[in-house]
Amino acid sequence: MTDSVSSSGIDPLSARLRELADYLAAPAVGRLTEEQRALSLGIARRLVVDVAERLDRSIDTEGLWREWLRGGLPGADRLARLCFARAEEHRWRDLSAQRSSPPPILPDADEAGADAPSVGTPLSDIDRAYLALQIADRRRFDALGHPALAIADLDGAVFRALLLDIAAWRLAEVSQYQARAAELGEAVRVATERQTEGRGIADAGAAYHKILGAGLSEAAGQAIARHDWPTLIALAAAAHRRSYDDMALALLTAETAALPSLLAPLHLDRTALAPLEASLAMLPSRAVSDDSARDYGEMLAPGRITR
Repeated sequence: MTDSVSSSGIDPLSARLRELADYLAAPAVGRLTEEQRALSLGIARRLVVDVAERLDRSIDTEGLWREWLRGGLPGADRLARLCFARAEEHRWRDLSAQRSSPPPILPDADEAGADAPSVGTPLSDIDRAYLALQIADRRRFDALGHPALAIADLDGAVFRALLLDIAAWRLAEVSQYQARAAELGEAVRVATERQTEGRGIADAGAAYHKILGAGLSEAAGQAIARHDWPTLIALAAAAHRRSYDDMALALLTAETAALPSLLAPLHLDRTALAPLEASLAMLPSRAVSDDSARDYGEMLAPGRITR
């Protein structure tokens, strides 16, 4: 830690004193736990690597990350909300998986009888939409199962800004090679155009929400009962026409009293919210806004709803 602070031009003692002063100024303010820091940092790293590889597969992503880790990530304010929302959602899902009962074992075909669907039975439109949502969610993990941010889920401005930051870093390496330097601009253009290839979880959730129609309340209630939080978040995001990460953060930081109004567009029975409330209450070190009800009301007010 001393090396990284020194190399960035900040006096280590001054940095420690500033950190201590911030703490003493507000000792009761919740701080990030080591788990929250590690998850968020890992998500940021995987995102930087993914975007860099889309720009140029010959980029030394390890060198890029090491340099940014020492000097600070460009656009850290833009990335903080995304990475924290994804990290907190992952902690929530992981805790729910540990505490919930395993899914029931389905009976064999012989035991199920003639009413059981055969392997070749075509999926309904609703089932296909739900499957697409699950696939979009799976893209939000790396090959080892670690939480990540899918490129298709990023806001276009955030994606382009990160591309340009990486291109600027790469340009310093290849500036003496005119042809390779010129290729970077074209690579940014191509990567930007291809960002939305593959459906993101917000779009998949919007499609699922649309096709459910009158079955929306039942599907949302089942998602809560199964602790299928991505489906619940995606449906709520579609109902409010908000981004997935915004909706995830809204749910994760909501006071219990704010949940009914926050999920009102899903037309859930009050008793259906009980598992959700219990699950959120058990999440360690959860950040809860004191003014959550007011904040969410403003967020969902007419004129603030964007897509």
